[in-house]
Amino acid sequence: MKVLFAAAECTPFVKTGGLGEVIGSLPKELKKNGVDARVILPKYGAIGEDFRKQMRLLREFTVPLSWRQQYGGIYELVWNGIPYYFIDNEYYFKRDAIYGFGGAMDEGERFAYFSKAVLESILHLDWTPDLLHLHDWQTALIPVFYHAFYRYSPLYEGMKMILTIHNLKYQGVFSSNLLTDVLGIGWEYFTPDRLEYYGNLNFLKGGIAFADAITTVSKSYAEEIQNPYFGEGLDGLLRARTSRLFGIVNGIDYDSYNPEKDLSLPYPYRDNPEEKQKNKAPVQERFHLPVGKEHMMVIMVTRLVEQKGIDLIMRVLPEMMEEDVQLIIFGSGEARYEGFFRHAEHLYPDQLRIHTKYEDELARQLYGAGDLLLMPSRFEPCGISQMIAMRYLTVPLVRETGGLKDTVQAYNPATGEGDGFTFHDYNAHELLYAFRRATQLYKDQEAWGKLLKNLLKKDCSWSTSARSYRELYEKVLHGGGS
Repeated sequence: MKVLFAAAECTPFVKTGGLGEVIGSLPKELKKNGVDARVILPKYGAIGEDFRKQMRLLREFTVPLSWRQQYGGIYELVWNGIPYYFIDNEYYFKRDAIYGFGGAMDEGERFAYFSKAVLESILHLDWTPDLLHLHDWQTALIPVFYHAFYRYSPLYEGMKMILTIHNLKYQGVFSSNLLTDVLGIGWEYFTPDRLEYYGNLNFLKGGIAFADAITTVSKSYAEEIQNPYFGEGLDGLLRARTSRLFGIVNGIDYDSYNPEKDLSLPYPYRDNPEEKQKNKAPVQERFHLPVGKEHMMVIMVTRLVEQKGIDLIMRVLPEMMEEDVQLIIFGSGEARYEGFFRHAEHLYPDQLRIHTKYEDELARQLYGAGDLLLMPSRFEPCGISQMIAMRYLTVPLVRETGGLKDTVQAYNPATGEGDGFTFHDYNAHELLYAFRRATQLYKDQEAWGKLLKNLLKKDCSWSTSARSYRELYEKVLHGGGS
């Protein structure tokens, strides 16, 4: 089975968030399941020179984009046994940033080009995929282009398309002028059941309409996005395609996220909470906090945006600070949130710190030192922080939504079952109540140790999800996807 992943980012070459993590780790696990998985992405100027030197030019070709005839080059680099292809076009991709560089029309044209170039590049590879696995709005035009231009060509005939939605909030909405000027397709595609979206052009909507199957990154999120509150204006189309909509939870790379071998940690560990505790003092010293194991270290590794439940924390922060805790906020985002926590640092000098510069090594040290991860998201398609936290024996406190609901089971002291703390409604005092349950349990280190033992049994690797993807590939290739 030959599967080509098409995405806008991929670790270790270039990433801005969870999408890059998925594309960098899922193909490796699929390979273990007998899938010939490969990846294609733009050859951004932001990709490091050490990787660029290893790339080999395979072919140069022309990409038709409406009236344009654009240059396309395809480079190859094999990394960890997986072939990666890079679409080269300096006009579109040699930028200081990988997103949001030239305004909306430029962004739409860049990824329309990339989508068309992915299909054109198949003509120039010595390898033809059975199935294209597409990710988010940046590649969602591929099924539209396939339907308009390629489906009857012998090389492409019978090729299947799966589109994964990582976050429905980001859809690629642009002026309808792009339809003929950039996409080069007819107005018959600009209808409410295809690309039209309140008078504009919606790339993701087109992908949902034309893909053979749609997946999203947790079962709960697949259910949630079919109702108006979470559906971001596309719930009707998603309900219409419900027989082709599947939820498969993400995993994390257990080779990369391994506290036993993580060189970022001063004191690597695996199954000994006492060894983990040694990592707390270096972090406390770095952030000039009082040193001591008795202080419960609470971490947030997140973007500071409304989706992440920051408003809930702001509402009850004074009550949270009444507990013997140290709260470290690691992330950047909206100025109002950054400003609030900067001010809070002065109000709680022995308890709270904010760090807005992303450093991967420091993020891992926080997971290694933390006792509790806060993740009270308003919505969360899957989430990765809670899975990394559990791998590092840091207990997650999450709201029961999307992938958080699917990956964290509320701890029950009576039965000893569960692996975290949860609350249901998007309500600040429900968060506070769950937070106090966590701080009370932490005071009883014997009881806390039982909870940590449950985390040791938790499997958030890609193994189960990769098998689910392979089964879905089989279904789409041989059974139509429904």
